[in-house]
Amino acid sequence: MELSDALRTTPATREFTNRAIDDDTLAAILDDARFAPSGGNRQGWRVIVIKDPEKRRALQEIYLDGWYEYLGQVSEGLTPFNVLNDPEQEATARAKADEIRKASAQGPGGFAENLASTPALLLVVADLSALATVDRDLQRYTFAGGASIYPFVWNILLAARNRGLGGVITTMPVRNEPEVQRLFDLPDHVVVAALVALGEPKTSITKLRRARVEEFTTLDSFEGPAFEGPRPTA
Repeated sequence: MELSDALRTTPATREFTNRAIDDDTLAAILDDARFAPSGGNRQGWRVIVIKDPEKRRALQEIYLDGWYEYLGQVSEGLTPFNVLNDPEQEATARAKADEIRKASAQGPGGFAENLASTPALLLVVADLSALATVDRDLQRYTFAGGASIYPFVWNILLAARNRGLGGVITTMPVRNEPEVQRLFDLPDHVVVAALVALGEPKTSITKLRRARVEEFTTLDSFEGPAFEGPRPTA
């Protein structure tokens, strides 16, 4: 597959067929993904391939705790867990989690409720000792260290796409990181970066909706004139 095609046709896929992904395919995906850049080429990522059914079910329960709080905030028009949220408004929204959980139990559920049965689950963790976290001392939450981890995570999706597979990057398990650390025996200096779910997509989406270049790019300042990008292609 041409790189440009892969970049334009790799969506977040959350619905999969029951087709299994064999170890050779997973290994080949990771073999491609490992060439991602990282600060100092320290490659501070580790990957845990989750096969054990009990650990899968336990992870699903951990995931759902954060997911239902997420949905409660969405229902109130909030960007979930956003650092600019009003704390009281967010707390009220998150309190809807139990109500949403009960309602979800009445149906077949979606991606979150069926996480344990996903064909392949990869837990990507980060070794804090390998990250140059240059925004560490700023008076805001830190995210610069992720620049040494998330290109690798994205490469996993591109490598999967190249093999006719789909997937999604989700950070929901980070919400309850201590539980995930215990479940997978992570040392204190190793933290959760993302969970990657992979499988054969039930449907193929090849036309993605994204903002045009001129909608998110400006010249010389944040309020500068739009940088005109290429015209959208059909």
